[in-house]
Amino acid sequence: MNNLIDRLSKCYASAIHDVLREKGYGNCVLPPEIQALEKGQKLFGEIYTISGHIDYSLSRHESLLLWSQVLSKVPSEKVIICQPNTHSIALMGELSARALMVKGTRGYLMDGHCRDVEEILYAKFPVFCRLSTAADIVERWKYDSLGHPITIGTVTIHSGDYIIADMDGAVIIPNKIVEEVISKTEEVMGTESEMRQAILNGMDPEQAYLKFRKF
Repeated sequence: MNNLIDRLSKCYASAIHDVLREKGYGNCVLPPEIQALEKGQKLFGEIYTISGHIDYSLSRHESLLLWSQVLSKVPSEKVIICQPNTHSIALMGELSARALMVKGTRGYLMDGHCRDVEEILYAKFPVFCRLSTAADIVERWKYDSLGHPITIGTVTIHSGDYIIADMDGAVIIPNKIVEEVISKTEEVMGTESEMRQAILNGMDPEQAYLKFRKF
């Protein structure tokens, strides 16, 4: 497992996407509005999912207790992906990020917003989100499932699937083909390295394409 994740870490999202598309899995890219808090951050690993919804009937204690349960229940060493079903509040903050880091969490992606951005950047915890907001979950939000399928954009994500996210965006890899996809991507990146060198050495672009069948 760790070897697989280490190999995935050396790949990049665009190459993974191209391989998935060739294999008939073209619907694998999350909305481009979901980006890293800081340029250059990279997210990769096995996924664990969370979903929830707005609930204004909650007391302060109820909402914070429920969120602390999420932080307690998520497994270690995963990438957490959250579908909050709202863009009005933040579903990640600094103390939550610290709690997840202690569990060895590889990073966090949400179809929503983040807060405490400066502190999270200082902690170097990878977070991908849409925007930032000061508004929190208190008296506003509760989780409704942990580990069950969620949908972000047009992509349905299962716990146990894999993700790679970088400056080109986030790509989901179905669990059943992850090793096959990584192996093929490694081949593709090797070919691209050869083609890059050929172009730098002066090979005509058309001839480079005909030789390597890439661009």
